[in-house]
Amino acid sequence: MITEKEFKIIVKTSFGLEEVLMTELKQLGINNAILGNRAVTFTGNLNDLYKANLWLRTANRIIVPLQTFKISSDTDLYNKMKLIKWDDYFSVKQSFLIDSTVFSSLFNHTKYAAFKAKDAVVDQFRDKYGIRPNINTENPDIRLNLHIDTQNNCTISLDSSGEILSKRGFKESQSIAPMKEDLAAGMILLSDWDKKSTFIDLFCGSGTLLIEATMIAKNIAPNLKREKFGFMNWKNYDADLFTKIKNEAIAAQKPLANKIIGVEISGRSLGMARANISGAGLLDVIELHKKDFREFNAPADKGVIVSNPPYGERIGENVDELYKDFGDTLKKKYNGYSAWFISSNMEALKKVGLKPSKKIRNSLDDGSLVN
Repeated sequence: MITEKEFKIIVKTSFGLEEVLMTELKQLGINNAILGNRAVTFTGNLNDLYKANLWLRTANRIIVPLQTFKISSDTDLYNKMKLIKWDDYFSVKQSFLIDSTVFSSLFNHTKYAAFKAKDAVVDQFRDKYGIRPNINTENPDIRLNLHIDTQNNCTISLDSSGEILSKRGFKESQSIAPMKEDLAAGMILLSDWDKKSTFIDLFCGSGTLLIEATMIAKNIAPNLKREKFGFMNWKNYDADLFTKIKNEAIAAQKPLANKIIGVEISGRSLGMARANISGAGLLDVIELHKKDFREFNAPADKGVIVSNPPYGERIGENVDELYKDFGDTLKKKYNGYSAWFISSNMEALKKVGLKPSKKIRNSLDDGSLVN
């Protein structure tokens, strides 16, 4: 059981969002974070762990390392995994799953390492209780994370999040190429939006950017609507502490002081956006317009445009023409606005006809966030 007052916590994120995640942690009062590759590490307690899962917008998983050891073979992995007292962390009646990331030459396949580790856990329970815990690949009570590096150093961790954190707990409908919530939040937080001026998405799709922007502006914890986190199945779960943290998050919400506007030509996509926005409880504060972006008239007040325009061909329209028209529309109708958009189509970006003031590499299809 995790009984220490403070312990190591690793927050995983997407490439390009590490610095944003560091800023988010500082806003939670965590000042000892260390920047890594697609991750940030800090030392904290259960209060910090629960708050991080509830509040971090750019995180996708938060794990707690249990042990690190060096291995020399698959048998060595099995033996050292079997030395860990697993019933300190979960019971034989709970299901579990081991996710693995393996860079070691000792294993030909990542799943084989996870298989050997799983056998050790199962055999320990069976030796002690005469029965074994079940493996659940869809919705396990306990999720373990196995990482083996090129030097055969093995770290086994408890996953405190369970389902990936980008699944906020309310999204119902998705467009053909949906943007993940953590990437959408990161894109907004990387922009120069002041959270008070007008926010417009001219290609709003299923509404992800609109929802994330509204939650940021209203200071809504992104995972407040999630019913389950991995740590809820741990033996040391403190339900009273988590309820207190949730209540504090509810009390911290603010009224919306600006316009959040979504524009989308597809009625089907707009219907998805409306369903998702309704699920998030934000339908009364987000404007939706079924229009081509070329025909939408910008509000007189100034603000920011943050969009995820199509990358490839869409029905009846060439992507190069679309990007050219997008640039022309920005120049014609949005004087005084700043515009940020993400794309992996570098050739089409040239058609926008506006010199970017900033480009940020990220992990969305090896794309770039452009201002």
